[in-house]
Amino acid sequence: MKKRILGYVKSIDELLEGGKPEESWEEEIKKHLIQIGFFQHERLIHLLVTLTFAILTVAAMLVMVISSYLPLAAVFGLLLILLVPYIKHYYLLENKTQYMYEQYDKMLTLAREEKNKNSD
Repeated sequence: MKKRILGYVKSIDELLEGGKPEESWEEEIKKHLIQIGFFQHERLIHLLVTLTFAILTVAAMLVMVISSYLPLAAVFGLLLILLVPYIKHYYLLENKTQYMYEQYDKMLTLAREEKNKNSD
């Protein structure tokens, strides 16, 4: 997923810098909105997974501290080790999805300019 979102964002950045899409900006905007929807769904799923791991990690720590049952330290450690990559991945998804909103705004501006040129 990381490669996909980074590659897609880069391709849209290049398109925005390059000037004109193969079709119209309206068509590119439609495609972009579909991709945003895919990444929003992925972001939601990863948020739920990350929150679940965070809750389990805190619960394991609390049970370990309250009960002094030391074998839970291994469970806590494993959950903590898994939580870090989940947070990093969610951070990437969140930031790139927000960046895609900015790209969308730029595309709208270019579509308006294209429409104004065609109507003249």
